[in-house]
Amino acid sequence: MSLAGKACIVTGGAGALGSAVCKALSGAGAKVMAIDHGVLPAEQPGLGNVDLADAARASAAIDKAVAEMGGLYALINIAGGFRWEKLSGGSLDTWDFLYTVNVKTAVNACQAALPHLLKAKNGRIVNIGAAAAAKPAAAGMGAYTASKAAVLKLTESLADEVKDDGITVNAILPTTIDTATNRKDMPKSDFSKWVKPEEIAALIEYLLSPAASAVTGASIPVAGRV
Repeated sequence: MSLAGKACIVTGGAGALGSAVCKALSGAGAKVMAIDHGVLPAEQPGLGNVDLADAARASAAIDKAVAEMGGLYALINIAGGFRWEKLSGGSLDTWDFLYTVNVKTAVNACQAALPHLLKAKNGRIVNIGAAAAAKPAAAGMGAYTASKAAVLKLTESLADEVKDDGITVNAILPTTIDTATNRKDMPKSDFSKWVKPEEIAALIEYLLSPAASAVTGASIPVAGRV
């Protein structure tokens, strides 16, 4: 699908999924700027060392990226994190941390991007949720799934808010993503069943296309073979 000339911002662009999404969108002809808390690869245009949990820094980064690209068509919120921790013996700090990295980053990025998208009267927002957020949480997953469930409700509410402004807002709910970090953390798993970053990138590419203009407020499971 061609996204020729479309200006796209990818948060979390330095990670395994973010890098795959940047590559796929660039390959489809889009202009892509990545924003990440860490250092971006030299070949990836964008802004590194940006704390998206800080509303002012998020707004400044989004505005700078938009200025460099000459507009904004799509925001893809991939920035986030994971911790496994049981409630018994756990810490409220984990709940605060996961809310911050998974929810506040998405909220701040969306708020900063909205004026640009509303001005254009055409655009896309895609948020990365988690399949675990749509089902009963397993032990140790409470804080993580609660934060990702908040991302789903953010998606639904924002989709309704901008439904008459030519903007679609959707969420993708992957199971375990096949990354080097996950392989290291779960070495005995069957990696062939996991979702490939490229598979998620392909779905994002579709959601950004004109063919998906009627799809909004959706939470789309990407379960792989899990």
